Amino acid sequence: MNERVIPLVDERTRAKPVRVLRAQAALPPVGDSVQDLLARPLKDLRISVTDRCNFRCSYCMPKEVFNAQYTYLPQKALLSFEEITRLAGIFVALGTEKIRLTGGEPLLRKNLELLVGQLSALKTPSGQSIDLTLTTNGSLLAKKAALLKAAGLNRITVSLDALDDRVFKAMNDVDFPVQDVLDGIEAAKAAGLGLDDDGHFSGIKINMVVKKGTNEQEILPMARFFLNQGLTLRLIEYMDVGSTNGWRMQEVMPSSDVLALLQTEFDLVPLPTAHRGETAKRFGFVNSSGQADSARGEVGLISSVTQAFCGDCSRARLSTEGLLYLCLFASEGHDLKSLIQSNASAAEIAQSVAQLWRKRSDRYSLLRAQDLSLAADPQTPAQGKKRVEMSYIGG
Repeated sequence: MNERVIPLVDERTRAKPVRVLRAQAALPPVGDSVQDLLARPLKDLRISVTDRCNFRCSYCMPKEVFNAQYTYLPQKALLSFEEITRLAGIFVALGTEKIRLTGGEPLLRKNLELLVGQLSALKTPSGQSIDLTLTTNGSLLAKKAALLKAAGLNRITVSLDALDDRVFKAMNDVDFPVQDVLDGIEAAKAAGLGLDDDGHFSGIKINMVVKKGTNEQEILPMARFFLNQGLTLRLIEYMDVGSTNGWRMQEVMPSSDVLALLQTEFDLVPLPTAHRGETAKRFGFVNSSGQADSARGEVGLISSVTQAFCGDCSRARLSTEGLLYLCLFASEGHDLKSLIQSNASAAEIAQSVAQLWRKRSDRYSLLRAQDLSLAADPQTPAQGKKRVEMSYIGG
């Protein structure tokens, strides 16, 4: 039996280096196009609203680290809904079109639907509504789905790593039953979350992290279960995020193997990329005519380890205490909270964010593909600092 060694230390990035941004006087205009050094636009913002979660999934918040002695951020340290909305509005002005609320588990944040309502009112410079979505473990979704929909949430992603109750409870490590998550998905459908113009729930995604030796036997049952529901099942390679999940390459099931397994039972056809920077390779289930049928749903394969996908990454991440991260695998955050709580104007804050983005060259997945030792050692030679935890800034 393989051993898994987990460092029993608090590695949250708020204890790591933080760059404090200073607003400047007489700032030049930001301009219409904000692109980084690799010509990637700032199109997506992921906002963590809490560092807490009620699950203890080993690949994200292992119980050995996030135990009863673990100290979470106090309420006063969190960005308020008004501060989040103000910052989000600045990002939208810079070209952001999609906002995803994450955690931890975002539905643990009290009255989250109020924040959804504030964010849903944001408009792009051309007057379009933003694409507002949320990722959740589904544990509280049955109670919140209708409120979230009424507040203006467009889409939702539910993390679900198994249908077998024994496997699911082992992975969430808090003995939480899978049926409660399935009830949450049904509540989301009943509320009309993710319903498209064709009457399909294409805006509901189910994320399954595939960890070899743990839940790969659940891939086919998951595909069978969600077939014909008009939603998307995304199968994600187990990632080397953070430094507390004991990641090992031997536990990664390549997406190519996942696809081969699916094709033993289902006829799948490739689907075109929906937008630049999309992380998943999409496949549709064919109908009797041999054509992809959206009513049957689709499968997305996210090759987070075996195939670098960050070349077109357009995502920035805002932590629950106001630190801006330019990569999921970053080691350093940039303090926006101090800036927004100062006398800086929206234009000054926008200029600071734009300057950060224009200097961005993050491409961890591409570098990892060239040197797997970056994955094996979370304290990378290039940075010399431990990477931020996924539970802190969202996946």
